[in-house]
Amino acid sequence: MTEIILVDPNDKRQLREFIDFPHDLYANDPNYVPMLFMEQETLLNPKKSPFFKHSTATYFLAMRDGKPVGRIAAILNRNHIAFAGRQEGFFGFFDVINDQIVANALLNTAMKRLREQGISKVIGPANFSTNETCGLLVENFDEPPFIMNTYNAPYYIQLLENYGFTKNVDLLCYELLGSNMPTEVMEFADKLEKRLVERGVTIRQIDMKHYDREIEQFLPVYNASWSENTGFVPMTPEEVKQIGKDLKQIIDPDFVYFAEKDGKIIGVSLSIPNVNEIQIKLKRGRLFPFGVFKLLFGLKKIKSIRILALGTLKEYRRLGVDVIFYVRNFRTGLRKGIPRGEASWILENNEMMNRALEHIHGKVYRKYRLYEKTI
Repeated sequence: MTEIILVDPNDKRQLREFIDFPHDLYANDPNYVPMLFMEQETLLNPKKSPFFKHSTATYFLAMRDGKPVGRIAAILNRNHIAFAGRQEGFFGFFDVINDQIVANALLNTAMKRLREQGISKVIGPANFSTNETCGLLVENFDEPPFIMNTYNAPYYIQLLENYGFTKNVDLLCYELLGSNMPTEVMEFADKLEKRLVERGVTIRQIDMKHYDREIEQFLPVYNASWSENTGFVPMTPEEVKQIGKDLKQIIDPDFVYFAEKDGKIIGVSLSIPNVNEIQIKLKRGRLFPFGVFKLLFGLKKIKSIRILALGTLKEYRRLGVDVIFYVRNFRTGLRKGIPRGEASWILENNEMMNRALEHIHGKVYRKYRLYEKTI
């Protein structure tokens, strides 16, 4: 008998149980990377997360014989509804044993909750939106995910599709190897950067001495550059500040660039060390008592990066700034002994970005999927 219980996010024990369920589910999976407990607790706690200043989320656990066998969140993102002009909700934090009955019970509960809130179409999984971790892994279950990407067992695909979810869009992950960068592309980028300087466009690294100001300047470019993406939700100043706070300890300023024209930021490139190489060793995502040392001492040994966000304002997209960003990432990676990168995720229908990545010999090696269902 499966029982669905409503999780009180203000109850520390219940919230901990919700966060920890995937650790038990994937205890024997060598490719599972636990999310940091502190970050998850902040994200899910209405008293701490800036998400709850404009939206709501309801958490549920599936219980059997007194033990969790699944979890889900029904997410009403009011900022997305206002931006998209459609009554779309999200489901997220979906983890479950390989049991259709349990999966159906969780999904039925989340769908009912969203219908009661006036939602007519559900997209997911997204935790809480496409600005956070999102998508169901559908290709390449043979290696751990990169930082801030999700992971799930293959059977999730069948569970969702049996329930009636259909594909909304695929999110592509490109593998980038420094040794594969064409020489002609690097030479072209050098010449292009010189021409752009003559036109008043310059590329610079992030100024860590004024980190908070830099993060503030990142926001308008991000919101404008990604506004046409499926499921997009504009980030608020509080949300980008929280993400900036989470990333500050691991950011390598050599991998964060701004493109400016006449003092105005027109493009951004944010790449971060793939901390999952270390985080995979942290038991249940806990930094204390010893995990913090594993994290700090392991940062210099990381051999891969994730290009997390790269974009330019629409009116400047044909200047080639994206190529310069990619080449800078390649060169910096090779100089630092980091031979591998992942550019993710890229919408399958983003023709310009997909062409650019193919041009520099990027290879799609992993796919995530957003699903949708009318309710």
